Amino acid sequence: MRRSKIKELLGGKQAGDEVLVQGWVKTRRSSKNVAFVQISDGSTLADLQVVVGESLPAYQIVDSLNTGCSVSVTGTLAESLGKGQRYEVQATSIEVLGQADPETYPLQKKRHTPEFLREIAHLRPRTNTFGAMARIRNQMSQSIHGFFQSRGYLFIQAPMITASDAEGAGEMFRVTTLDLDNLPLKEGAVNNEEDFFGKPAFLTVSGQLEAEIFALGLSDVYTFGPTFRAENSNTSRHLAEFWMVEPEVAFCDLEGLAELSEDFLKHIFSQVLENCGEDMEFFNRWYDNKAISTLEGIVNSNFERLTYTEAVDILIKSAESFEFPVSWGLDLQSEHERYLTEKRVGRPVIVTDYPMEIKAFYMRQNDDGKTVRALDVLVPRIGEIIGGSQREERGDVLLERLRQAGLPEEAYWWYLDLRKYGTVPHSGFGLGFERTVQFVTGVPNIRDVIPFPRTPKNAEF
Repeated sequence: MRRSKIKELLGGKQAGDEVLVQGWVKTRRSSKNVAFVQISDGSTLADLQVVVGESLPAYQIVDSLNTGCSVSVTGTLAESLGKGQRYEVQATSIEVLGQADPETYPLQKKRHTPEFLREIAHLRPRTNTFGAMARIRNQMSQSIHGFFQSRGYLFIQAPMITASDAEGAGEMFRVTTLDLDNLPLKEGAVNNEEDFFGKPAFLTVSGQLEAEIFALGLSDVYTFGPTFRAENSNTSRHLAEFWMVEPEVAFCDLEGLAELSEDFLKHIFSQVLENCGEDMEFFNRWYDNKAISTLEGIVNSNFERLTYTEAVDILIKSAESFEFPVSWGLDLQSEHERYLTEKRVGRPVIVTDYPMEIKAFYMRQNDDGKTVRALDVLVPRIGEIIGGSQREERGDVLLERLRQAGLPEEAYWWYLDLRKYGTVPHSGFGLGFERTVQFVTGVPNIRDVIPFPRTPKNAEF
C-alpha cells in the first residue's frame, strides 16, 4: 500500500478508504478499552488522530508509544467525532519504527523557548514553529522562482568563491588551503601565489556582479543562493550565512526596477496567503497578530514613491523624537524607515536617489553629481526589505567611482570590460531571503527562520 501523507488524508481522501500513514507520535492517551494517538509527519500543521481499539493486537503496544517515537499505521479513514478534525484513522495495525526514550527526549513539553531550540537544531524541525517555518520558506522559494520564470528570466548559479568584494565592505570570509601554522612567506608577507587560487579568495557577499555578466548577454537573469558576511554581530537581524535573491535586468532603468520590485513582493506575499493559510494562522496567533493583515495590506496597496531628499524633509518636519539624527547625507535608519511606512504613509514606500557617498560604487550617478540612481523598498515593521539600483553603464564614470572607493582597478578589469563592449542601461536589486521570511512570519529573531543559523561562535549543525 502506498503511504499517504497527513495533508493528503485530511484534504483529499474519502471516509472508508484503507490507508497507510507514517510519522512521529505527538501525544498518546488511553482509556479502559480504547487509545488515541496523535501523530504528525511534517506535511501539515495538523496532527492526525489514530484510534486503537482494545480488540486489536496493536493495543498491546500502545503504552510503549512515547512522544517522539516513529510509527507506521494502517487502518480505515473515518469521519471524526472529535472537534477540530475532519478525519481520524481507525487502526488495524501499528508498527513502531523507532523508539524515543521518554527520559531523555528533549521535546516533551508543548512549548519551548527559541533559545533552547537553537541548542537542539537537529530536533527543532519536529516542532510546530519550525514545521510551519519550513513550509512557508518552501512556498516562498517556489514563488520566487515562479515569478521570474513566468517572466522569462534565466536562473544563474553565481559562484560562492570569489576574488571580488561586490559591496566594498571588506567583511568577507577568507578561503584558503594554506597551512595557517606554517604560512609561506615572500618578502616578509604571506605569499598568496602558493594558495589554491594563486591569490586571495573569499566566500561571496553577493552574486550581483556575476549576474551582471549574464544580464549583459542574456537580458534578464536572477540568482538565488547563499551569501556570507564575516560581520561579528550577535543581533537578532544578522547571520553570517544567508540567502539572497538578486535579479539583474538589461535595458532597464530605475523606474522599471521599482515596478519590478513592487510586483515581485506582491506576488510572493499573495502566494503565501493563498497556499499557507494554516501556517500563517499559526504565526498570526503565536508571534504577530498582524502578520496576515500586514501582508494583505501590501498585496492590495500601491507603493508610495519618494526621493531620499523628500523622505529626509518629511522626517525633519515630523517633530518625532528619533534616536538617530536625521539630516541630508546620512543613511536612513530602521526607525526612520518605519516612521515613513507606518505613521506617515501607511503602506510600503520606495525611496530613490540616495547621496552618492553612502552608496556602492556601481550605482549610476545622477546628473546633479551628488546622488545615485538607487532605491530601497521599505515595509512596515522592519523597514528596508529590498535594496537596488540602476547600474553605472558608463565606463569612464565607473572607473572614477572605483578609484574614489579605493578599490583596486585590476580586480575589476572584467567589470570595466563589460562597459567597453555593447554596454546598456541595466538595473538590479537584492532581497535577503531570511529577512523576508522573518517579516512574513513575525518571528522576532532571524536565527529562527533559517534551518541552521551561522552566527559568531556557532557552527554546530
